[in-house]
Amino acid sequence: MTSKLQVEAEVISENDLLASICRDSLWEFVKEFWGEITSEPLVENWHLRFLCWVLQSAAERAFQRQKNKYDILINIAPETTKSTLTSVMFPIWMWTHAPWIQTICASYALSLSLDLASKSRDIVQSAKFRALFPDISLRSDRNTVTHFQNLQNGWRYATSTGGSMTGMHGHFIIIDDPLNPKEALSPADLKTATEWLTNVVPKRKVSQENTTTIMIMQRLSRGDPSALWLDFHKRGMPLFHICLPAKLTGDVRPAYLRKYYKNGLLDPHRLGESVLKTQRLIGAFAYSAQYLQNPLPVKGGMFHTGKIAIEEIETLPAGWPLVRYWDKAGTPGGGAYTVGVLMGKSPHDFYWIFDVVRGQWDASERERIIKQTAQRDGIGVRVVVEQEPGSSGKEAAQSTIRNLAGFRVAADRPTGSKVARADSFAAVVNEGFVKMRKAVWNADYLTELSFFPDPGYKYKDQVDASSGAFNHLVKPTFRVGMVKL
Repeated sequence: MTSKLQVEAEVISENDLLASICRDSLWEFVKEFWGEITSEPLVENWHLRFLCWVLQSAAERAFQRQKNKYDILINIAPETTKSTLTSVMFPIWMWTHAPWIQTICASYALSLSLDLASKSRDIVQSAKFRALFPDISLRSDRNTVTHFQNLQNGWRYATSTGGSMTGMHGHFIIIDDPLNPKEALSPADLKTATEWLTNVVPKRKVSQENTTTIMIMQRLSRGDPSALWLDFHKRGMPLFHICLPAKLTGDVRPAYLRKYYKNGLLDPHRLGESVLKTQRLIGAFAYSAQYLQNPLPVKGGMFHTGKIAIEEIETLPAGWPLVRYWDKAGTPGGGAYTVGVLMGKSPHDFYWIFDVVRGQWDASERERIIKQTAQRDGIGVRVVVEQEPGSSGKEAAQSTIRNLAGFRVAADRPTGSKVARADSFAAVVNEGFVKMRKAVWNADYLTELSFFPDPGYKYKDQVDASSGAFNHLVKPTFRVGMVKL
């Protein structure tokens, strides 16, 4: 007959064994405590084990208070469990070896940082963690999501890019997505991140020689924080760079990891071909940067104009949604162009560029031509006029709308950069879903697209008008009858 003491001894022995396994391997810790923060099953893949090995190797040096060999930069696609590994699990796992470890964790938004911190704290306060590691518990007087501390003076502190870290000095500084992907091309956000990484983060180390800084992010642009660190590396900063594109490319770092890709894919379960195809359609620039970890060059490359089929066509097909989008300028004989792009969408989700009206006219001539074009297009074509910021832009748009009384017309107040607005249109161009009516304006149109967004090429008006027309076509559906071109 088994006694109560024997049962308790077996439980203690089992807990000790499991604690030892988790303590010896970050990857085993992740698998064991995954269910404490989510009800979704853990989808295993080789990249998770590799990243755990890299993180554990850095931590083991810290446990011995050895000199840091390098900081760590990890470029990897979204939806790859990177935040759970680095920001949630890793800081708590380190306490199982060295409960005195102090970790600063930052993301682009404080709300995101606090969400990750909350999950970390949930692990520490879980019944399983208390059973396996009873010596590690949180102080009641320092137990907030932003800053929680254990009884051995180890703590985890949450902040955001550009946020305050006054008085905090970490053995590890973990920067998880320092930029919001939706605002990655904002000069102001890039400047904030650059200044924070350069002037603030290095001063928040317990020791310049021993503290390890880890940044994990998807690539966002040629001037993003990854580019900043890679430039520092060229000038002597010790850095271990891991680059894991969603598809096998020459950018995989370290190069020996190429052999682990399955059918050319980093993770066939999370980022299979169907998922990546959908992401390509969302935006060419974003896909290349965030999923392939290779931001498109600044000089051109955004539009693969060879994918645009040019065909003869005399009339606009009946029943298709049609939009004429105007990007207005007001300088006669020079400067920017006024451009009106007529675009339609077929029932099979192909986009047709039917006409481009382009010229450098003064305001009076421009309004005459816009009205003349609307009369030629017919009332079945929806007219959209770009509204520039400010009161003068609003007045100019309203003037055009009054000029087009009787037509279906609306003002558009675009947001974001020209590149961001063009991204979705570039995606369908590059997938071969755009066709163009054969006409004399084709050459100038294709030239502008092929150079975009090269800052050295002066004109971007046709791209702006095209992306505006496309973005309106993917919204409500408009019907049109047969109209002579």
